[in-house]
Amino acid sequence: MMATAIPHPGRYWHLRDDGKLQCDLCPRDCTLNDGQRGACFVRQRVGNEMHLTTYGRSSGFCVDPIEKKPLNHFYPGSSVLSFGTAGCNLACRFCQNWDISKSRDFDRLCDQASPQQIAAKAAEMKCRSVAFTYNDPVIFAEYAMDTADACHERGVATVAVTAGYIHAEPRAEFFAKMDAANVDLKGFTADFYKKLCAAELQPILETIEYIHKETSCWLELTTLIIPGHNDSSQELGRLAEWVAKTLGPEVPLHFSAFHPDFRMMDVPPTPLATLRRARTIALNAGLHHVYIGNVHDPQADSTYCPACGTMVIGRDWYEISDYRLTETGECGACGHSLSGRFGVFRRPFGARRIPVIMAA
Repeated sequence: MMATAIPHPGRYWHLRDDGKLQCDLCPRDCTLNDGQRGACFVRQRVGNEMHLTTYGRSSGFCVDPIEKKPLNHFYPGSSVLSFGTAGCNLACRFCQNWDISKSRDFDRLCDQASPQQIAAKAAEMKCRSVAFTYNDPVIFAEYAMDTADACHERGVATVAVTAGYIHAEPRAEFFAKMDAANVDLKGFTADFYKKLCAAELQPILETIEYIHKETSCWLELTTLIIPGHNDSSQELGRLAEWVAKTLGPEVPLHFSAFHPDFRMMDVPPTPLATLRRARTIALNAGLHHVYIGNVHDPQADSTYCPACGTMVIGRDWYEISDYRLTETGECGACGHSLSGRFGVFRRPFGARRIPVIMAA
């Protein structure tokens, strides 16, 4: 049965002189007549106001390992309560969650929960954090921020998995409430973003730099490597050099394998050799923590001390096989302090996936 909507006013908009309502959340700057929805599908003009149509409604809740977000330096081995809604403000032809992000069917929103219910469930299930994921949380920013407040009241951290396509004012408010973020840096040319995502690169670079330099939110980056589109050594080199120069060598970078999906079924899966080449390029650019994902490669899944080279976190997919960091993140071999958010390491959550039903 479809969940019942919880009416909620949206923020970040203004009425123009021509009578249009302009959404000020993201660089799309959608202009709406009464009843119209923005490109994201979830922000709708009703009369002379903006409504967030998915507030309190979700496409599903699940407890995951934090490494699945992917976040490798944010309380490794912990569990995270993950959820998303529907819609997206990008139009990526290669979307791997297209059934959710491109959904125009509210029957996808099969579960519902208030921010307080989500925080309570996370605490009940002993999750270290709650992740806003599956589709981009910036489009349901009000719901995510209210949930973040409720989580923080219970000592639960919050994680945003996002493409970072958001204007400066909402960006500042949104990431002030996030404890960690994984930003999809989908490519490193304006042409890639224009043709394959119907978006612009520069606002995303600005978001990434803002998170790292102006907030206390822990940052990791992910790039999906798509054969023939963003996998050249030149582009990968420029991307890695930008991260090293602009953010520094300690920001983790994940290279993820593409598989044919959505509107790019004619593109082959990413070869393991391509991912390893990307990782080598990034390491040679000076980055300390470069990972590859969606393929089996324990060596590239694991974390190494940049000072002495010791494997400090051994990983095999989402399983942690070895852990040699102190609770404050120092290497057990040489004492070098790794960047990230760490704590007392107990039994890791592992690769389990636990579906959670929130609605009564």
